[in-house]
Amino acid sequence: MTPQFEIMMLAAVVAVACSLCGVFLVLRKVSLMSDAISHAILLGIVLAFFVVKDFASPLLIIGAALTGILTVTLTELIIGTGKLKADASMGLVFPALFSLGVILINLFASKIHLDTDAVLLGEIAFAPFHRMTLFGADVGPVGVWLMGAILLADIIFIALFYKELKLATFDAGLAAALGFSPAVIHYLLMALVSITAVGAFDAVGSILVVALMIAPPATAYLLTQKLGRMIAVSACLGILAAVTGYALAHAFDASIAGSMAMMAGFFFLLALLFAPQKGLLSQLLQHRTNKLNFALEMLMVHLLTHEGKDEEAVENTLRNAQQHMEWSIFFAKKVVEASAARELLLKKGKLLLLTPKGRELARQSLVRT
Repeated sequence: MTPQFEIMMLAAVVAVACSLCGVFLVLRKVSLMSDAISHAILLGIVLAFFVVKDFASPLLIIGAALTGILTVTLTELIIGTGKLKADASMGLVFPALFSLGVILINLFASKIHLDTDAVLLGEIAFAPFHRMTLFGADVGPVGVWLMGAILLADIIFIALFYKELKLATFDAGLAAALGFSPAVIHYLLMALVSITAVGAFDAVGSILVVALMIAPPATAYLLTQKLGRMIAVSACLGILAAVTGYALAHAFDASIAGSMAMMAGFFFLLALLFAPQKGLLSQLLQHRTNKLNFALEMLMVHLLTHEGKDEEAVENTLRNAQQHMEWSIFFAKKVVEASAARELLLKKGKLLLLTPKGRELARQSLVRT
């Protein structure tokens, strides 16, 4: 395998692992927790390094994961006081823990290879140089195997607790009534988020962890309303962001992590604009359609009100309807043309005459009101 393929493979595995956890963060409206954990784990890495003095020690991962769980616990304690909401609580906890980690690096570890820029941005291009050997054979980058194991753990956890996660996410009260513990599910999920963030931390940095944990699930949320489909779409979007981001970085000699994060944001922007139901464009078109349909009904009611009466020749005209409804003349003509196209009225000179279909629509509208 070429180094380029290994970089893309690692990025894709990281993207899927982060996306699987991110789906539930987005649905639970605690997306900022990914940012909080991915930054706060720096403190755990630093403290663990002070103990073992070895960057290769697995205790660094354990220390980082424990710090992630500490972040969740402190956040929940502040929320439990009832004084602050979730976003404000997370905004207090993780900057404090992250800043403490940075201070400890500057004070006691300034001469070791633990750079804050690398912590934030990572450098996935170096991943192919950190190899794993098994029985004397080179089996690929360590990051791929590590994140592959974490991805497998994510899949197993979601598969085993899918019903509980779904229930606790959408209706915590019902979950508690049925004997499930929403708090236990929540902490297990946050522990999984912590472990996933820690695993991706060394290869891609905290910024890309946040981007891949939030952007693909948020994009999938705009594209589908079913949880299972949302998980699948989110994973596919994560892979697509990783691959296209690497291609963009390679073409312009730019930051790989930055390019991947940008592509994840770009796909979200596309979904925000063009998603079939929740996109801004579709909502604008739906708003215009609803406005036109409502105007059609109002015109039918107006015509029915004056139909067969002495004032019909004056009231049931385009000009009079436009003045009564306070429409622009352009919009009034549009409503009349749409009504005629739908066979709701007929034009006889200046007079607007209801068809049986238009008369029925007017009566239905009056019944609803």
